[in-house]
Amino acid sequence: MSSDIQYKFLRYSPRNGLGKSNKISTFQRFHLDPWLCLYILLTALLGFITLYSASGQNILMLYKQMMSFGIGCIVMFSLAQIQPKVYETFTPFFYVLGLVALSLVFVIGEVRMGAQRWIDIPGFGSVQPSEFMKIAMPMMAAWFISRRGLPPSFLRIIFTLILIVLPFLMIAKQPDLGTSALVLASGMFVLFLSGLSWRLIVFAGTAVAVVVPFLWEFLLHDYQKKRVMTLFNPEADALGSGWNIIQSKIAIGSGGFSGKGFLSGTQSHLHYLPEGHTDFIIAAFSEEFGFIGIIILMLLYFAIIIRTMQISMYSLDNYGKLLSGGLGLAFFVYVFVNAGMVSGILPVTGIPLPFMSYGGTAIITLMASFGIVMSIYTHR
Repeated sequence: MSSDIQYKFLRYSPRNGLGKSNKISTFQRFHLDPWLCLYILLTALLGFITLYSASGQNILMLYKQMMSFGIGCIVMFSLAQIQPKVYETFTPFFYVLGLVALSLVFVIGEVRMGAQRWIDIPGFGSVQPSEFMKIAMPMMAAWFISRRGLPPSFLRIIFTLILIVLPFLMIAKQPDLGTSALVLASGMFVLFLSGLSWRLIVFAGTAVAVVVPFLWEFLLHDYQKKRVMTLFNPEADALGSGWNIIQSKIAIGSGGFSGKGFLSGTQSHLHYLPEGHTDFIIAAFSEEFGFIGIIILMLLYFAIIIRTMQISMYSLDNYGKLLSGGLGLAFFVYVFVNAGMVSGILPVTGIPLPFMSYGGTAIITLMASFGIVMSIYTHR
């Protein structure tokens, strides 16, 4: 009798989350998550609409952005087909390759606008290795921590911090403080999700507070220090370093509750708003669509983050759990830093707004990270 019950249980119980009556959907067949795809698509559509207006109805710029998004979709689809075990196996090679590329920047890198961040590859174009580290860093942190049980030991935490800080310092030296902060945050989030005790977190916060003065003195350049000081009193140099923040606040405030309407933004169209199609595109969006538009945009971002964290919780292994959660929280940093910069609560760093700001490399990198997240979810 007992064996008969066990047989029926094993015969009809779900395997890998699929029961006998469940059918594999088209999205599952192609290893895509429909909800995440929907949220990304809606956010990208808002980005196309805003970019068309903020760029002065530059149709060529819009086509380039749409092409970059299309390439990003192909990259996302391709990476979603690869099993997470493959990513886990090759993670150390990705990380080392990223460090080598960052080292080559200092040797053969191109200098643009006072920064040495790009490597020119003949027949391919310029490549920014720091963008590669936005994905390689959380992958490496997740790989190293997940080799043993969670939470990690104190020694393993120290080694993980070394792996995180090394590319952070190399990118900050280029100088690129915004990207280096994102790379640092992506690694630290993985470490946080591994189950650190609050005692260690408080200790780490205290250590950061002690190190900050040294970073200010020896790591930051003069123009970066000026950006931080401008944050506290932009009116002190209203026609100089404070111009960007002041005009951005005017654009956001003038939008009111419902906005001025599509193609009716004055700050961006009259070129008072600097970089309205890149770093400050959310100010142009707020001016035309108002508070209602901002709420809709933030809800879409919130939905992407929540869905990514759900996928992290659904993961059946530590590597996928840590990597998916780290990438989701890193996406949150993208949104928070850009919105904080534009609204005047954070210094200007040049970090683009996901799926909104003009730029091909950033959008392809984002889509690649979501392809890995979908792979973690659909290959359980």
